[in-house]
Amino acid sequence: MARQSDQLLGVLRSPLTRIRKLCLDLPEAQEVEAWGEPTFRIRNKLFAMYASSGNHHGAGRPAIWMKAPPGNQDIMVRADPERFFVPPYVGPSGWIGVHLDGKVDWKELDMLLRDSYRLVAPKRLAARVDDA
Repeated sequence: MARQSDQLLGVLRSPLTRIRKLCLDLPEAQEVEAWGEPTFRIRNKLFAMYASSGNHHGAGRPAIWMKAPPGNQDIMVRADPERFFVPPYVGPSGWIGVHLDGKVDWKELDMLLRDSYRLVAPKRLAARVDDA
């Protein structure tokens, strides 16, 4: 019984569980598996991708990749290169990667995911997202 409780706590504390909650709380957001990992979309437009530590995209560390406003990628990576990085494939388009191991600022991550969502969502839906 204790083993099942430990496993359940591990699932509840997993970064992916928290990422799912943050992303899927956004209006009409959906999770779609692509490239072997969960991606998060609004009307089939990608706004976030999870990269597990075991997948070659995660480079040994769990991470979330998301769209960022122009210029933010450079500022964030320079400010804290241990936490933020330029993800492969989508990095040249300005996306930002955030490592999810170690201490994660979940409030900041929620804000970044909301920004990413607003960049791809139709204006009517984007307007429904507050800056919680």
